[in-house]
Amino acid sequence: MTTAPELAGWLHTYSGKVRDLYVPEPGSPAALAHGDVVLVVASDRISAYDHVLSTPVPGKGVVLTQLSLWWFGQLADLVPNHVVTAEVAPDGVPPEVAGRAMVCRRLTMFPVECVARGYLTGSGLVEYRATGEVTGIPLPAGLVDGSRLPEPIFTPATKAEVGEHDENVSIDVVAAQLGWAEAEELRTLTLAVYGRAEAVARERGVILADTKLEFGRESQGPDAGTVVLGDEVLTPDSSRFWPADGWEPGRAQPSFDKQFVRDWLTSPASGWDRASDTAPPPLPAEVVERTRDRYLDAYRRLTGADLVLP
Repeated sequence: MTTAPELAGWLHTYSGKVRDLYVPEPGSPAALAHGDVVLVVASDRISAYDHVLSTPVPGKGVVLTQLSLWWFGQLADLVPNHVVTAEVAPDGVPPEVAGRAMVCRRLTMFPVECVARGYLTGSGLVEYRATGEVTGIPLPAGLVDGSRLPEPIFTPATKAEVGEHDENVSIDVVAAQLGWAEAEELRTLTLAVYGRAEAVARERGVILADTKLEFGRESQGPDAGTVVLGDEVLTPDSSRFWPADGWEPGRAQPSFDKQFVRDWLTSPASGWDRASDTAPPPLPAEVVERTRDRYLDAYRRLTGADLVLP
């Protein structure tokens, strides 16, 4: 994995599959101006099948950050978010990571991935085929890959460490961990965000099949206790976006994400055995370019604007 860059005034504390997190150095402009914040930097790393690949996708981190910022704006009247500033400034984003970073309030995060599904695919389809349900929610018979559900459903998952799978769980499991009041609040917010985003995307010719959200609580200040939308939101890394004009239930749908990467890794051309303990091979330039184009296309279709990458 690429080493997180050193940034003046910030201390690196953690790296996930894609993001690097920093806290302000004591006495730094960010610490003095904003207090308890974190700098969230989206790298160009890409993951597939629980591996962080050795080949980056140039500009991907900028797309993730700029699309998240756009969606936070679209959702601001539904739920507050954790962004303090994304501007380059002595107390803001360092110039070295301009466009791919946000200064965010530190939250007490809920230990659950909040997933909303409006269409049946992925792990939900696997579970449905086995049980007729998804995380304990009964669904009608006869659904196929890509079917639109009668109504969106909340299908939470446990958070996994890097290199491990998230596990789908019922809301009962979330309630046992957090209490029913918080579990219901997370379900209500998740479905509200999905409903707004699904409508916005549909107007632009894009289907939002499902999405994964993360929430936390403000831990200090006048808004302490408020549930806040954190992390990234509604990007091709955390959501399945399909072109509406290509939707055809009963098969895998074309998507605006890293499907080119997954397809190449599982093809004979890669020579990689997914069941082995070996790391995936480097990606060919063509796969990198096509993946980059899909991320940019998603941004363009959803926001109506072109994103110029460095």
